[in-house]
Amino acid sequence: MATRESYDDTHDLTVFPEGLRGRKILLCTESFGPVNGVSRTTLMLVNHLRSHGALVSVVAPYNHTKVNTFSPINNPDDGKKKQASYCSETRLTGYPLPFNPELSVVYPVRLSELYRRSFGGPPDLIYLASPASLGFQVMLQLRQQVEDAQVPVICNFQTDLAGYCSILFPSPLGDIASWLFAKVQGYLFRHASVKTVFYPSTFVKRYLEDVAGVQSEKLSVLRRGVNTDGFHPRRRNEELRRQWAPNGELILFTCSRLAGEKGFGFLAQATNELHKRHLDFKLVIVGGNRNSVVEEEIKEMFEPLRESGKVIFTGFKVGEELTSHYASADIFLHCSVTETFGLVVLEAMASGVPVVARDEGGPSDIIDQGKSGFLVPPDDLEGFVQKALELADDPGLRQRVSQAGRAQALEATWETIGNKVAWNMLQTIEDREKNEGSEISTQSVWLIKGLILYYAAIRRRVISKIVDAKLSFGLLTILGFWAWVSVYLFFTNMVHLARTKVPGLRVMVKSSRI
Repeated sequence: MATRESYDDTHDLTVFPEGLRGRKILLCTESFGPVNGVSRTTLMLVNHLRSHGALVSVVAPYNHTKVNTFSPINNPDDGKKKQASYCSETRLTGYPLPFNPELSVVYPVRLSELYRRSFGGPPDLIYLASPASLGFQVMLQLRQQVEDAQVPVICNFQTDLAGYCSILFPSPLGDIASWLFAKVQGYLFRHASVKTVFYPSTFVKRYLEDVAGVQSEKLSVLRRGVNTDGFHPRRRNEELRRQWAPNGELILFTCSRLAGEKGFGFLAQATNELHKRHLDFKLVIVGGNRNSVVEEEIKEMFEPLRESGKVIFTGFKVGEELTSHYASADIFLHCSVTETFGLVVLEAMASGVPVVARDEGGPSDIIDQGKSGFLVPPDDLEGFVQKALELADDPGLRQRVSQAGRAQALEATWETIGNKVAWNMLQTIEDREKNEGSEISTQSVWLIKGLILYYAAIRRRVISKIVDAKLSFGLLTILGFWAWVSVYLFFTNMVHLARTKVPGLRVMVKSSRI
């Protein structure tokens, strides 16, 4: 059987497939807009497909502001009203996650309702970006349909939910949650309706094959691109550098959502070690968390260095302000081990900033060890500190790594990545059409076909209640798991809140850690 990878060899990825123009694509994503790296990647894909004439209808949960964050781009070559009407965005209600209110668990929704609200009927293809609460519902409902009615699905695996669970929850709850997620993902991805599962790194491929049990022939690697015009060394801002480091200190930098699973505990330890070894530096951390309790807990990890001004938290940054922050740094420190890709690493390389990262997850595939950056074993704190010191002490080495990183980033274009997805979409749609058209059109065959369809219609009506019951059970299982997660995180947040509001309790907790 041909793998999804083999299709790439037959297509020119510098060219968008003309056959995808006018095709109806229902794109379901767990977040959309300038929320995080995953949603920014999805936004780039949607813009790319629509600008070339594909009819893309986006379905996503409301974000924390309860407003849409996307301005559709119409095809410049086709001003038809029909196409403009499909540049739509449908927002669904859900329950915001306590530890990250920008993400929501979508309430139950019927697939037929999504069809109605997008194209008025089934699309040619369904694309699931980082499927979780919404994507799981879509795949689960497709399993309940007869084979002829199953719209083909392409999934893009971008978030390591199982990995997050193992970090967020104490043992053995974390291990149980991680195991459950792997089983659910494998059960859904292995179904025949799912034609391709894109993965961003070798780390994720091993998980999908060995843990989730997804068929190898379905897997296809899909890297991420970076805007090398926006993230560019020329964005370096000397005035900004003087604000951060008025005495000419070395500027260490990182950019991430402030959350426990992002490796800030490791970064805090590394920062303390660098301080003990008398490195004259300022650490600038870009990012935040809509949950103020979680954000404050991360900031507390860097005391007393934050209080003395050696660690600077800037909050969220976007656009040109974000790119200036990147390019104005001297060294980028990446400490997360849960990144399926690690877009921030590629953004730092494009900005001409040398990177030191833990050798786990996506960054392991991005960095060319010793040339475009440095990788350190994930638990090797001493090795991480030594590489940071090596770069700090050698401006020539920083310059060489910076140039190699920038050259590597220039090869990762959104155009090529978007075209790869587009070719895969067209191939999947055409495969389905070929299968539907391969039957011999004789009267006897069509008579048999009609009887089969008639029987199938009766069967669907007779067992509709059973199907609805199975569907409801599946949805309740998913919602039950998310409810369990929310209850656990609610009580965790209460503990965090008590620590921030009751000084005596905070001292007691810190003393117990010592």
